[in-house]
Amino acid sequence: MPETHEACAIKPTHIGGQALLEGIMMRGRYNWAVAVREPSGSIHTEEHDLHSAKDRYRWLRVPIIRGMWGFYETMALAIKAFSISARYSGESEEEQLSSKEITISMVLGFVLAIGLFIVLPAIVTNVLVGDSIDRPFVWNAVDGVLRLVAFFLYIWAISRISEIRRVFAYHGAEHKTIHAYERGLPLEPDVIQRHGTLHVRCGTSFLLMVMVVAIFVFSLVPGKAILASWGVDSGALVLLFNITTRILLLPLIAGIAYEITVKWAGTRPDNPLVKVLLWPGLQMQRLTTAEPDDGMLEIAIAAMRLVVAREQAEAAKACETGTVVEPGLSALD
Repeated sequence: MPETHEACAIKPTHIGGQALLEGIMMRGRYNWAVAVREPSGSIHTEEHDLHSAKDRYRWLRVPIIRGMWGFYETMALAIKAFSISARYSGESEEEQLSSKEITISMVLGFVLAIGLFIVLPAIVTNVLVGDSIDRPFVWNAVDGVLRLVAFFLYIWAISRISEIRRVFAYHGAEHKTIHAYERGLPLEPDVIQRHGTLHVRCGTSFLLMVMVVAIFVFSLVPGKAILASWGVDSGALVLLFNITTRILLLPLIAGIAYEITVKWAGTRPDNPLVKVLLWPGLQMQRLTTAEPDDGMLEIAIAAMRLVVAREQAEAAKACETGTVVEPGLSALD
Protein backbone atom coordinates (compact mmCIF):
# COMPACT_ATOMS: atom_id res chain seq x y z
CA MET A 1 0.00 0.00 0.00
CA PRO A 2 1.37 3.46 -0.89
CA GLU A 3 2.39 5.40 2.21
CA THR A 4 3.16 8.84 0.81
CA HIS A 5 1.08 11.51 -0.80
CA GLU A 6 3.39 11.49 -3.83
CA ALA A 7 2.68 7.79 -4.38
CA CYS A 8 -1.01 8.60 -4.65
CA ALA A 9 -0.52 11.80 -6.64
CA ILE A 10 -2.90 12.33 -9.55
CA LYS A 11 -1.44 12.42 -13.03
CA PRO A 12 -3.70 14.86 -14.87
CA THR A 13 -2.51 14.21 -18.43
CA HIS A 14 -5.62 12.17 -19.26
CA ILE A 15 -8.07 14.98 -18.49
CA GLY A 16 -9.49 16.65 -21.58
CA GLY A 17 -12.47 18.74 -22.51
CA GLN A 18 -14.63 20.33 -25.13
CA ALA A 19 -16.05 23.77 -25.79
CA LEU A 20 -19.83 23.97 -25.95
CA LEU A 21 -22.54 26.57 -26.47
CA GLU A 22 -21.85 29.01 -23.63
CA GLY A 23 -20.20 26.17 -21.74
CA ILE A 24 -17.47 23.60 -21.37
CA MET A 25 -17.34 19.86 -20.82
CA MET A 26 -14.45 18.29 -18.92
CA ARG A 27 -13.75 14.57 -19.00
CA GLY A 28 -11.70 12.50 -16.59
CA ARG A 29 -11.27 8.79 -16.08
CA TYR A 30 -14.34 8.28 -13.90
CA ASN A 31 -16.76 11.02 -14.86
CA TRP A 32 -17.51 13.89 -17.18
CA ALA A 33 -18.91 17.25 -16.17
CA VAL A 34 -20.61 20.13 -17.95
CA ALA A 35 -20.82 23.76 -16.89
CA VAL A 36 -23.04 26.17 -18.83
CA ARG A 37 -23.68 29.90 -18.43
CA GLU A 38 -27.43 30.37 -18.24
CA PRO A 39 -29.14 33.52 -19.60
CA SER A 40 -29.65 34.67 -16.00
CA GLY A 41 -25.88 34.70 -15.50
CA SER A 42 -25.83 31.73 -13.14
CA ILE A 43 -23.81 28.60 -13.90
CA HIS A 44 -25.55 25.28 -14.41
CA THR A 45 -23.35 22.28 -13.61
CA GLU A 46 -23.91 18.57 -13.77
CA GLU A 47 -21.71 15.49 -13.81
CA HIS A 48 -22.18 11.94 -14.99
CA ASP A 49 -20.31 8.71 -14.48
CA LEU A 50 -18.14 7.71 -17.39
CA HIS A 51 -18.94 4.20 -18.59
CA SER A 52 -16.70 2.75 -21.26
CA ALA A 53 -16.86 -0.62 -22.96
CA LYS A 54 -13.06 -0.73 -22.76
CA ASP A 55 -13.41 -1.36 -19.04
CA ARG A 56 -15.20 -4.63 -19.82
CA TYR A 57 -13.36 -5.72 -22.94
CA ARG A 58 -9.57 -5.69 -22.85
CA TRP A 59 -9.28 -5.95 -26.62
CA LEU A 60 -10.69 -2.41 -26.86
CA ARG A 61 -7.50 -1.23 -25.13
CA VAL A 62 -5.23 -2.59 -27.84
CA PRO A 63 -3.27 0.19 -29.59
CA ILE A 64 -5.04 1.68 -32.63
CA ILE A 65 -8.27 -0.13 -31.70
CA ARG A 66 -8.45 1.96 -28.51
CA GLY A 67 -8.16 5.08 -30.64
CA MET A 68 -10.91 3.93 -32.99
CA TRP A 69 -13.21 3.16 -30.07
CA GLY A 70 -12.19 6.29 -28.22
CA PHE A 71 -13.11 8.42 -31.22
CA TYR A 72 -16.55 6.84 -31.30
CA GLU A 73 -17.04 7.41 -27.56
CA THR A 74 -15.86 11.00 -27.90
CA MET A 75 -18.45 11.69 -30.61
CA ALA A 76 -21.22 10.06 -28.55
CA LEU A 77 -20.24 12.09 -25.50
CA ALA A 78 -20.12 15.27 -27.59
CA ILE A 79 -23.77 14.79 -28.54
CA LYS A 80 -24.76 14.43 -24.88
CA ALA A 81 -22.70 17.45 -23.81
CA PHE A 82 -24.05 19.67 -26.58
CA SER A 83 -27.56 18.61 -25.67
CA ILE A 84 -27.04 19.84 -22.13
CA SER A 85 -25.48 23.14 -23.20
CA ALA A 86 -28.24 23.78 -25.74
CA ARG A 87 -30.87 23.10 -23.08
CA TYR A 88 -29.50 25.59 -20.58
CA SER A 89 -27.90 28.32 -22.70
CA GLY A 90 -30.97 29.31 -24.75
CA GLU A 91 -32.90 32.43 -23.88
CA SER A 92 -36.22 30.69 -24.48
CA GLU A 93 -37.66 27.25 -25.10
CA GLU A 94 -37.90 28.09 -28.80
CA GLU A 95 -34.14 28.60 -28.94
CA GLN A 96 -33.34 25.37 -27.12
CA LEU A 97 -32.46 22.33 -29.21
CA SER A 98 -33.60 18.84 -28.28
CA SER A 99 -31.24 15.87 -28.11
CA LYS A 100 -32.79 14.56 -31.32
CA GLU A 101 -32.20 17.85 -33.13
CA ILE A 102 -28.59 17.96 -31.95
CA THR A 103 -28.02 14.36 -33.04
CA ILE A 104 -29.47 15.10 -36.47
CA SER A 105 -27.31 18.23 -36.73
CA MET A 106 -24.15 16.29 -35.89
CA VAL A 107 -25.01 13.51 -38.34
CA LEU A 108 -25.61 16.10 -41.07
CA GLY A 109 -22.33 17.74 -40.08
CA PHE A 110 -20.55 14.40 -40.46
CA VAL A 111 -22.11 13.90 -43.90
CA LEU A 112 -21.03 17.42 -44.86
CA ALA A 113 -17.49 16.66 -43.68
CA ILE A 114 -17.42 13.52 -45.83
CA GLY A 115 -18.51 15.53 -48.83
CA LEU A 116 -16.16 18.45 -48.21
CA PHE A 117 -13.03 16.59 -47.13
CA ILE A 118 -13.30 13.31 -49.07
CA VAL A 119 -15.69 13.45 -52.02
CA LEU A 120 -14.91 16.98 -53.27
CA PRO A 121 -11.08 16.64 -53.14
CA ALA A 122 -11.33 13.28 -54.93
CA ILE A 123 -13.44 14.77 -57.73
CA VAL A 124 -11.15 17.79 -58.13
CA THR A 125 -8.08 15.51 -58.12
CA ASN A 126 -9.63 13.44 -60.90
CA VAL A 127 -10.07 16.61 -62.95
CA LEU A 128 -6.50 17.82 -62.31
CA VAL A 129 -4.58 14.54 -62.43
CA GLY A 130 -6.84 12.14 -64.27
CA ASP A 131 -7.43 8.49 -63.46
CA SER A 132 -5.70 7.23 -60.30
CA ILE A 133 -4.85 3.85 -61.88
CA ASP A 134 -2.06 5.24 -64.04
CA ARG A 135 -0.60 7.68 -61.47
CA PRO A 136 -1.66 6.40 -58.03
CA PHE A 137 1.03 8.13 -55.95
CA VAL A 138 0.61 11.48 -57.65
CA TRP A 139 -3.15 11.14 -57.39
CA ASN A 140 -2.99 10.40 -53.64
CA ALA A 141 -0.55 13.26 -53.02
CA VAL A 142 -2.70 15.83 -54.82
CA ASP A 143 -5.83 14.48 -53.14
CA GLY A 144 -4.17 14.77 -49.73
CA VAL A 145 -3.00 18.33 -50.33
CA LEU A 146 -6.45 19.38 -51.52
CA ARG A 147 -7.96 17.81 -48.40
CA LEU A 148 -5.60 19.83 -46.19
CA VAL A 149 -6.44 23.01 -48.09
CA ALA A 150 -10.18 22.33 -47.74
CA PHE A 151 -9.74 21.75 -44.00
CA PHE A 152 -7.79 24.97 -43.53
CA LEU A 153 -10.27 27.05 -45.55
CA TYR A 154 -13.19 25.56 -43.63
CA ILE A 155 -11.65 26.40 -40.25
CA TRP A 156 -10.74 29.88 -41.45
CA ALA A 157 -14.25 30.50 -42.79
CA ILE A 158 -16.13 29.44 -39.67
CA SER A 159 -13.70 31.36 -37.46
CA ARG A 160 -15.08 34.54 -39.07
CA ILE A 161 -18.55 33.85 -37.60
CA SER A 162 -19.08 35.73 -34.33
CA GLU A 163 -21.02 32.91 -32.64
CA ILE A 164 -18.29 30.43 -33.52
CA ARG A 165 -15.63 32.83 -32.26
CA ARG A 166 -17.36 32.76 -28.89
CA VAL A 167 -17.22 28.94 -28.86
CA PHE A 168 -13.53 29.21 -29.77
CA ALA A 169 -13.02 31.51 -26.78
CA TYR A 170 -14.51 28.81 -24.54
CA HIS A 171 -12.10 26.43 -26.28
CA GLY A 172 -9.28 28.73 -25.17
CA ALA A 173 -10.65 28.80 -21.63
CA GLU A 174 -10.67 25.01 -21.56
CA HIS A 175 -7.04 24.80 -22.70
CA LYS A 176 -5.85 27.45 -20.25
CA THR A 177 -7.56 25.70 -17.35
CA ILE A 178 -6.02 22.35 -18.24
CA HIS A 179 -2.59 23.99 -18.48
CA ALA A 180 -2.95 25.40 -14.97
CA TYR A 181 -4.17 22.11 -13.54
CA GLU A 182 -1.35 20.16 -15.17
CA ARG A 183 1.10 22.45 -13.43
CA GLY A 184 -0.54 22.08 -10.03
CA LEU A 185 -1.56 25.73 -9.88
CA PRO A 186 -4.70 27.12 -8.21
CA LEU A 187 -7.79 27.07 -10.41
CA GLU A 188 -8.35 30.80 -10.26
CA PRO A 189 -9.01 33.13 -13.22
CA ASP A 190 -6.03 35.42 -12.64
CA VAL A 191 -3.69 32.42 -12.47
CA ILE A 192 -5.22 30.60 -15.43
CA GLN A 193 -5.11 33.70 -17.66
CA ARG A 194 -1.29 33.58 -17.61
CA HIS A 195 -1.27 30.47 -19.79
CA GLY A 196 -1.62 30.10 -23.53
CA THR A 197 -4.61 28.82 -25.46
CA LEU A 198 -2.70 26.12 -27.39
CA HIS A 199 -2.45 22.51 -26.18
CA VAL A 200 -0.78 19.45 -27.69
CA ARG A 201 -3.82 17.21 -27.08
CA CYS A 202 -6.29 19.47 -28.83
CA GLY A 203 -8.83 17.93 -31.17
CA THR A 204 -7.77 20.40 -33.86
CA SER A 205 -4.25 18.96 -33.85
CA PHE A 206 -5.77 15.49 -33.92
CA LEU A 207 -7.89 16.26 -36.98
CA LEU A 208 -4.91 17.73 -38.79
CA MET A 209 -2.91 14.60 -37.95
CA VAL A 210 -5.77 12.52 -39.36
CA MET A 211 -5.39 14.41 -42.63
CA VAL A 212 -1.63 13.77 -42.74
CA VAL A 213 -1.86 10.10 -41.76
CA ALA A 214 -4.56 9.61 -44.40
CA ILE A 215 -2.13 10.60 -47.17
CA PHE A 216 0.25 7.79 -46.18
CA VAL A 217 -2.42 5.18 -45.52
CA PHE A 218 -4.27 5.81 -48.79
CA SER A 219 -0.97 5.61 -50.68
CA LEU A 220 -0.48 2.07 -49.36
CA VAL A 221 -3.82 0.84 -50.68
CA PRO A 222 -3.07 -1.32 -53.77
CA GLY A 223 -5.96 0.18 -55.70
CA LYS A 224 -4.46 -0.54 -59.10
CA ALA A 225 -4.04 -4.27 -58.35
CA ILE A 226 -7.47 -4.56 -56.72
CA LEU A 227 -9.28 -2.85 -59.58
CA ALA A 228 -7.37 -4.90 -62.15
CA SER A 229 -8.36 -8.14 -60.41
CA TRP A 230 -11.99 -7.00 -60.56
CA GLY A 231 -11.68 -6.04 -64.21
CA VAL A 232 -12.65 -2.44 -63.45
CA ASP A 233 -11.41 0.24 -65.82
CA SER A 234 -14.30 2.72 -65.80
CA GLY A 235 -13.21 6.16 -64.60
CA ALA A 236 -16.42 6.65 -62.62
CA LEU A 237 -16.03 3.29 -60.87
CA VAL A 238 -12.38 4.00 -60.07
CA LEU A 239 -13.38 7.31 -58.49
CA LEU A 240 -16.15 5.58 -56.53
CA PHE A 241 -13.62 2.99 -55.33
CA ASN A 242 -11.27 5.74 -54.10
CA ILE A 243 -14.06 7.55 -52.26
CA THR A 244 -15.40 4.35 -50.69
CA THR A 245 -12.00 3.14 -49.47
CA ARG A 246 -11.35 6.56 -47.91
CA ILE A 247 -14.59 6.41 -45.95
CA LEU A 248 -14.05 2.79 -44.85
CA LEU A 249 -10.48 3.46 -43.72
CA LEU A 250 -11.40 6.51 -41.62
CA PRO A 251 -11.65 4.51 -38.33
CA LEU A 252 -8.20 2.98 -38.90
CA ILE A 253 -6.70 6.37 -39.71
CA ALA A 254 -8.31 7.88 -36.61
CA GLY A 255 -6.83 5.07 -34.51
CA ILE A 256 -3.33 5.68 -35.86
CA ALA A 257 -3.63 9.45 -35.44
CA TYR A 258 -4.80 8.90 -31.85
CA GLU A 259 -1.70 6.86 -31.03
CA ILE A 260 0.56 9.56 -32.46
CA THR A 261 -1.19 12.68 -31.18
CA VAL A 262 -2.60 11.60 -27.84
CA LYS A 263 -0.85 8.52 -26.50
CA TRP A 264 2.66 9.36 -27.70
CA ALA A 265 2.97 13.10 -28.32
CA GLY A 266 0.43 14.11 -25.68
CA THR A 267 2.55 12.57 -22.92
CA ARG A 268 5.85 13.96 -24.24
CA PRO A 269 5.20 17.68 -24.81
CA ASP A 270 8.86 18.63 -24.26
CA ASN A 271 10.26 16.09 -26.72
CA PRO A 272 11.98 17.97 -29.62
CA LEU A 273 10.53 15.60 -32.22
CA VAL A 274 7.05 16.03 -30.76
CA LYS A 275 7.37 19.80 -30.96
CA VAL A 276 8.24 19.58 -34.65
CA LEU A 277 5.53 17.01 -35.39
CA LEU A 278 2.77 18.92 -33.64
CA TRP A 279 3.82 22.43 -34.66
CA PRO A 280 1.38 22.61 -37.63
CA GLY A 281 -1.52 21.50 -35.42
CA LEU A 282 -0.61 24.06 -32.77
CA GLN A 283 -0.59 26.79 -35.41
CA MET A 284 -4.01 25.66 -36.62
CA GLN A 285 -5.25 26.09 -33.05
CA ARG A 286 -4.62 29.81 -33.43
CA LEU A 287 -7.76 29.74 -35.55
CA THR A 288 -9.84 27.45 -33.32
CA THR A 289 -9.04 29.09 -29.98
CA ALA A 290 -9.41 32.66 -28.78
CA GLU A 291 -8.57 34.52 -25.59
CA PRO A 292 -11.40 34.01 -23.08
CA ASP A 293 -12.73 36.47 -20.54
CA ASP A 294 -12.80 35.68 -16.83
CA GLY A 295 -16.45 34.65 -17.03
CA MET A 296 -15.55 31.91 -19.48
CA LEU A 297 -12.76 30.76 -17.19
CA GLU A 298 -15.29 30.49 -14.36
CA ILE A 299 -17.22 28.02 -16.53
CA ALA A 300 -14.10 25.98 -17.23
CA ILE A 301 -13.16 25.97 -13.55
CA ALA A 302 -16.64 24.84 -12.51
CA ALA A 303 -16.48 21.84 -14.86
CA MET A 304 -12.87 21.02 -14.00
CA ARG A 305 -13.52 21.03 -10.24
CA LEU A 306 -16.21 18.38 -10.58
CA VAL A 307 -13.80 16.12 -12.45
CA VAL A 308 -10.88 16.84 -10.12
CA ALA A 309 -13.03 16.11 -7.06
CA ARG A 310 -13.93 12.71 -8.47
CA GLU A 311 -10.30 11.98 -9.41
CA GLN A 312 -9.19 12.83 -5.87
CA ALA A 313 -11.92 10.73 -4.29
CA GLU A 314 -11.04 7.70 -6.42
CA ALA A 315 -7.31 8.21 -5.74
CA ALA A 316 -7.96 8.33 -1.98
CA LYS A 317 -10.06 5.19 -2.22
CA ALA A 318 -7.26 3.44 -4.12
CA CYS A 319 -4.74 4.43 -1.46
CA GLU A 320 -6.94 3.13 1.32
CA THR A 321 -7.52 -0.22 -0.36
CA GLY A 322 -4.09 -0.61 -1.92
CA THR A 323 -5.66 -0.85 -5.36
CA VAL A 324 -3.48 -0.06 -8.36
CA VAL A 325 -5.44 2.20 -10.67
CA GLU A 326 -4.51 2.06 -14.33
CA PRO A 327 -4.27 5.48 -16.01
CA GLY A 328 -7.20 6.28 -18.24
CA LEU A 329 -7.01 6.94 -21.95
CA SER A 330 -5.86 10.44 -22.67
CA ALA A 331 -8.85 12.44 -23.74
CA LEU A 332 -8.78 14.78 -26.70
CA ASP A 333 -9.57 18.28 -25.64
